Amino acid sequence: MDRVVHFELAAEDPERAAEFYRQAFGWVIKKWEGPTEYWLVTTGAEGEAGINGGILRQREGAPQTIVTIAVESVDIAVQQVLRCGGKVALPKMAIPGVGYQAYCLDTEGTVIGIHQFDPSAK
Repeated sequence: MDRVVHFELAAEDPERAAEFYRQAFGWVIKKWEGPTEYWLVTTGAEGEAGINGGILRQREGAPQTIVTIAVESVDIAVQQVLRCGGKVALPKMAIPGVGYQAYCLDTEGTVIGIHQFDPSAK
């Protein structure tokens, strides 16, 4: 069964948002050294129930919260989404050293991330 493994919070000022979550909930938040402006969020110790996530700069018209579902294959999952009446919002892309990601819309227009872990992604 595919599970929610990540969340993303969009913010007008990601650094301000990161500081809020650090202070309000004790989350550990570090700016990612990758090709995009992104902050990695750790919400608890490894092995505890819950998921980690990220904070990104909000884009006009984009959703403010996204959950990401881990799948065995982004390609297969996207085809399943399309067969079930969903749509592709952003096609499959590589996240170097992490895996592959696509963003889809469910039948209600909710954005969901679809992620395939693959450290060899380029």
